[in-house]
Amino acid sequence: MVMAKRRRPHSTSSPGTKNRRYTVDASVFVNAFNLHEPGHQASLRILEAIQERGDPVIVPTLLVAEIASAVARACDDSAGALRYANAAAALPHLMLVALTPVMAREAAELAAGHRLRGANAVYLAVARRYGTTVVSRDDEQRTRGGAVTTCQTPEEALGDLGLRGTL
Repeated sequence: MVMAKRRRPHSTSSPGTKNRRYTVDASVFVNAFNLHEPGHQASLRILEAIQERGDPVIVPTLLVAEIASAVARACDDSAGALRYANAAAALPHLMLVALTPVMAREAAELAAGHRLRGANAVYLAVARRYGTTVVSRDDEQRTRGGAVTTCQTPEEALGDLGLRGTL
């Protein structure tokens, strides 16, 4: 079940370029937020590129809580963390998917079958259901999740879009 569905504005991708579909996990949003973390520029750039192209981002509702938690702990700023998490959830091409009982069972099967942490399994269940590419900074998410769907770092995703040299 999709919790929030937003109209997709006209894509800015070039004619003949098929829009890609992504599931971007919280590690990328948090990395994009923190200027001092390694990889910050690539995380920020892939989020910008996805929005510029109008590519759909389909994520579990869990994303909002994960962003708020990580940013609040890192910055000791609860109000700022909530603003950032809510702004991420309001991005024009982002769809939030509820963790329904069926989706929870799918995530549990993935968690047990691939020895994944629960949150990672939820992102992968969404990615598998909607046919998206997972973009993550989490090594376990990418290596174990690669058996379920395509998983990439922000740098790899940028390379696939032909944007490697724009960092």
